[in-house]
Amino acid sequence: MKIYIKNMVCARCEMAVKKLLEEMDISVRTLKLGEAEIENPLTETEKQQLSENLKDLGFELLDDKISQTIERIKKLIVNLVHYQKDQLKINLSTYLAEDLKQDYNALSNLFSENEGITIEHYFITQKIEKVKELMNYNELSLSEIAFQLNYTDVAHLSNQFKKITGFSPTAYKQSQENSRKQIDKL
Repeated sequence: MKIYIKNMVCARCEMAVKKLLEEMDISVRTLKLGEAEIENPLTETEKQQLSENLKDLGFELLDDKISQTIERIKKLIVNLVHYQKDQLKINLSTYLAEDLKQDYNALSNLFSENEGITIEHYFITQKIEKVKELMNYNELSLSEIAFQLNYTDVAHLSNQFKKITGFSPTAYKQSQENSRKQIDKL
């Protein structure tokens, strides 16, 4: 049986959920961002307790299909932007449609209706947060960051960065704030 969990965005989230499931004596087959495959179905009491325990950790148990689909879209985008080293060889719409085995237009409409932003805007926002992270490390030039995140050139990255943050990358780097956002808060 699969259960879907909102706000799992990193390896530490997986460790926290794994520990919680073990403490609750729930046998886990597999665990990855946003979902866990468990050995046995949960009773309503177990499901309620799991939901409460997850909330205490900042997660949420997802029951309805719409929430599950939206969370899977977010999980795929977060994974693509923040954890996948290879550049995407196909466009985002094809990537999502193939992975979720659904029509992209339906996914896009569902996401926009429920999140108030487009999938593309969410994707760009995630990329800009990754740019901020990489800039804070001071290990890569802006050109290298643009290449790593599959931008056509530095100007394209700079335009999107300014549109999202209100700062040019240079002004952002020089500012004292350098305020990054948590992935799950985007």
